[in-house]
Amino acid sequence: MEKILLEASVRDVLGRKTNKGRREGLIPAVVYGRGIESKNIWVSALDFKRLIRKSGESTIIDLKIDKKDDRNVLIYDTQKDPIKDNYIHIDFFQVKMDEEIETEVELEYIGESLAVKTAGGVLVKNLDMIEVRCLPANLPSSIEVDISVLSTFEDHICIKDLKISKQVKVMADPDTVVALVAPPRSENELSQLEDKVDADVTKVDGVVKAVEPENASGAKDEKKNK
Repeated sequence: MEKILLEASVRDVLGRKTNKGRREGLIPAVVYGRGIESKNIWVSALDFKRLIRKSGESTIIDLKIDKKDDRNVLIYDTQKDPIKDNYIHIDFFQVKMDEEIETEVELEYIGESLAVKTAGGVLVKNLDMIEVRCLPANLPSSIEVDISVLSTFEDHICIKDLKISKQVKVMADPDTVVALVAPPRSENELSQLEDKVDADVTKVDGVVKAVEPENASGAKDEKKNK
């Protein structure tokens, strides 16, 4: 099992006061677990980004708080700024090494498909993550999907075809298709996609055409069913 070290420090500020720490290159975070009192912490934004690039989000982290409080944790959730794409909050879940956990593991697509390279097909990735159950020590940081076996449009890769340790139980149906190669669209299909659709949607069952009052003036209320 690969375990990555991440330094942290206790955090005393909450709410909007954490913005000052963010400007100084820190990410506010919290660590919690079953039967464990939650603790607010800071982690370095630079160190956390390096960790994600190297090991992804599904790996056991040796979280060292104030250089003395060591905890085995998983990244449970992250929040990002929608504009700057920076991490603005992290939830860490503390695990017990002798208890099984359920979490998602990233699929890493490797290799080259002949159906794509020579036949012009389009690789279809049905899954990016799969849920697994195992002891923390057996948790893989990622699971490889070798697409070089996709030589024709009839080939496909299922979960049962993946090389996964017997110590790791996959929670999904083993016959679930992970990847395949779709044939390229014909010129006729492409031309049809470019054709303008002039159908009157008000003639479709369940669609009622709105009728405005003859003497309506000013702003009109719009009601939308969600």
